[in-house]
Amino acid sequence: MSSKDIKAAQSKLNDLVLGRSGVEGTAIGLSRGDACLKVYVSSDAASRGIPAKVAGFPVVVEKTGRFGRL
Repeated sequence: MSSKDIKAAQSKLNDLVLGRSGVEGTAIGLSRGDACLKVYVSSDAASRGIPAKVAGFPVVVEKTGRFGRL
């Protein structure tokens, strides 16, 4: 899959999760050396309902706490 594919998948993921309480952001990353999508959450409760895959890419949820502006 190309970088264009994963960017499109991230856009779809953003539509699904951004705006939910406790979801701080998303990113493209690696999991065990393979491309994945990441969702950063501020609480365990926010991870409920996050899809396991989007457009064939695995979704990894990471608890980070709240993001703030610099």
